[in-house]
Amino acid sequence: MATSALAAETDVSPIPRRRWATWWTLASIWWALNAITTTVTYGGMMDVTVMHAFRIGVAGALLSIPFTVLAFWLAERLPIDRSTWRSRVPLVLLAGAAMVLAKAVYVIVTNPWIVWYTELPSFASVLSTSVANNLFLFFLLVGLGHALTYARRVQEREEQLGRAELQHLKAQLHPHFLFNALNTVSAFVRTDPEMATQMIAKLSTLLRHALQRESTQEVTLKEEIAVLGAYVDIEQVRFDDRLRVIWQVESDTLYAQVPHLLMQPLVENAICHGIAPSSDIGTVKISAYRRNGTLHLCVLDDGVGRTTPTATGLGVGLTNTRNRLQQLYGRAQTLTVENVIPHGLRVDVSLPFREETVG
Repeated sequence: MATSALAAETDVSPIPRRRWATWWTLASIWWALNAITTTVTYGGMMDVTVMHAFRIGVAGALLSIPFTVLAFWLAERLPIDRSTWRSRVPLVLLAGAAMVLAKAVYVIVTNPWIVWYTELPSFASVLSTSVANNLFLFFLLVGLGHALTYARRVQEREEQLGRAELQHLKAQLHPHFLFNALNTVSAFVRTDPEMATQMIAKLSTLLRHALQRESTQEVTLKEEIAVLGAYVDIEQVRFDDRLRVIWQVESDTLYAQVPHLLMQPLVENAICHGIAPSSDIGTVKISAYRRNGTLHLCVLDDGVGRTTPTATGLGVGLTNTRNRLQQLYGRAQTLTVENVIPHGLRVDVSLPFREETVG
């Protein structure tokens, strides 16, 4: 029953190799520095030579490293909090006692080679010294392990919340633009069935991509433009000769990483709110270029522009795009929306330039 209770309290998932490697690396570096400090501090003092001090420092580190990793493991597997301290504090005390006893026995067994003592005292005396030197140290190591564990869990929780928020924002975009595309297709079902069929094929491209990339946050700009092209084709059929689209995408930006479905709401905003309200021929210019480690994306239209100069009333597409950029890149990104003279709207996005990694 006690074993079952302990298993229930413990995270049974295996500890990643990277974490084990981190623990061993931290412990090895710390105790190597301690060995060097011991050598520098005590080498040459009284009857202790430099080599003798070095042997003591290295011998002490060899046993201290695994017990340091044990302390980190206890903090990871059996963290002490308000609800568990009664059952877990005794385990930490037991582990500390094991370290104290092991080091006392270790000193006695290795004394002929390391010469911890010129005249070996009684076991009780060695054990008492081990308590003074190691018990409090072990508790400090357990405390350090708890600090590392809780810091990592807070970071993981923040990352999970961030991913959930990004998925929520992205999920809002899918039905938003698909609903508008379906409206466009439905307008041609009766009047021009052949055109409606072609548009349905384009729409299927959008749907397939949305489903295949549902959990993906970033794609290459080349892939983003390919999907955006299918959307633009649908809108150009809808507006016929009233809509012109100009592409100015520099070749060195095609493999830059961009948020999935970043461009579509920007172009949709330009067409639906800039071009559609006017009876004149409208132009949407889509450009991408790289400057000083930053990717710049721009959607410019010569439509009616925005009636208010503030950032409010951007709609679902632009609002979600701004929120996603903030979640993904923090202060390293910008999104600006401004009217242009004599009429029209310009949306500029800048984000860190990162190319797709291969392999």
